[in-house]
Amino acid sequence: MIRNALFCLPFAGLLLAASASAGDLQVDLHGIRVHTGTVRLAVVDGTAGWDGKAAPVQAQRLAPSADDAHVVFKNLPAGDYAVLVTHDENDNGTLDTNIVGIPVEGYGFSNNPQVQRKPTFDEARVHVPADGAAISIALR
Repeated sequence: MIRNALFCLPFAGLLLAASASAGDLQVDLHGIRVHTGTVRLAVVDGTAGWDGKAAPVQAQRLAPSADDAHVVFKNLPAGDYAVLVTHDENDNGTLDTNIVGIPVEGYGFSNNPQVQRKPTFDEARVHVPADGAAISIALR
């Protein structure tokens, strides 16, 4: 019994060290136009996730009830991430666009890059240290 406890002790230390290096990413959303539909947020850790070829690290959805919202992604390992936000205002399961492909529903990205296309992962990348970070995203 004691030998089992001593055997498990180093692994417990590793688990504590791993959780100690994880931080929260606080996201403040601004500019929610309508209080209908669903706002979806996804945190990705590389270009594969950014391009939709890999699952997000974490994702959340919320029903908007005000022009601003606050979301927290908990226990992210320290590293670089990007956040994508879409507001499916009519809850049809897609981000509606006009005839030339420009979104007519709300969307936004971490770092609020001012580009006339979907930004790259590097343009939207934010660093989340072990003690966490807070960012603000303005929906377009």
